[in-house]
Amino acid sequence: MAVTTHDWTVVDEGWGRRAVDFATLSEPSNCREYVAIHHRLGVDDGDRVLDVACGSGLALELAALRGATCAGIDASARLVAVARDRNPDADVRVGDMHALPWTDGSFDVVTSFRGVWGTTPHALAEVHRVLAPGGRVGITVWGHIKVSPGAWALAPFRLAEEPAVANQAAMVRLGRPGAGEELLASHGFTDVRRVSPRFAWEFADPQAYARALAFTGPAYEAIRAVGEEAFHDAAVRTAERVVRDGLPLRAEIDLVGYLARTPA
Repeated sequence: MAVTTHDWTVVDEGWGRRAVDFATLSEPSNCREYVAIHHRLGVDDGDRVLDVACGSGLALELAALRGATCAGIDASARLVAVARDRNPDADVRVGDMHALPWTDGSFDVVTSFRGVWGTTPHALAEVHRVLAPGGRVGITVWGHIKVSPGAWALAPFRLAEEPAVANQAAMVRLGRPGAGEELLASHGFTDVRRVSPRFAWEFADPQAYARALAFTGPAYEAIRAVGEEAFHDAAVRTAERVVRDGLPLRAEIDLVGYLARTPA
């Protein structure tokens, strides 16, 4: 869901309304993405790590396992409650990523996993500000969804009303070739690199997929348009077409990562 500096609090409606379900049914499939970016950034003992749009805090937990001291921020108070439970030693706050409540140069590493989009580019100015000289940043966005073998898994989001679908398209433009590189460079980052971390959602069956999908922000927009039951039924029908005997539902989706630094 897009966030601007004046309406960031509405994110809790879309992403936080069933925070526990999201944290336990949907977010675990993101582990490949989190681990890949932490590895490429070299997150290690003593690093001060901030995760922007940290959601329910699984990425923070994984960074802490690598020895990092962690902080996070998210617009959803209910997701932050889960993140704090998972990370009792971390500094996790509810707030706006366009106005980060930390002083200049507070962190060695900043990550954002599908939290900064083409519709929220100015958040990178704040990321740059809170990074120490020579600090590392890693963000991910959706890549070329249409050619992804798992594109089917995002299809129910198109049940949203046309303005919401158009906004979703604007969000993912940051994954186009050159877009992220140009944006990061324009905010003063150097050594910008584009990487392709592996991403795959897995679900036990169509019912599990439909339930997990329903607790994401884009699904909330679709549910507002067609209703909870219609969204669930459409998601189940979508997943039934790709069931494999004896194997989980698997949706591999093209993901783009951008790595960069602040000047030393």
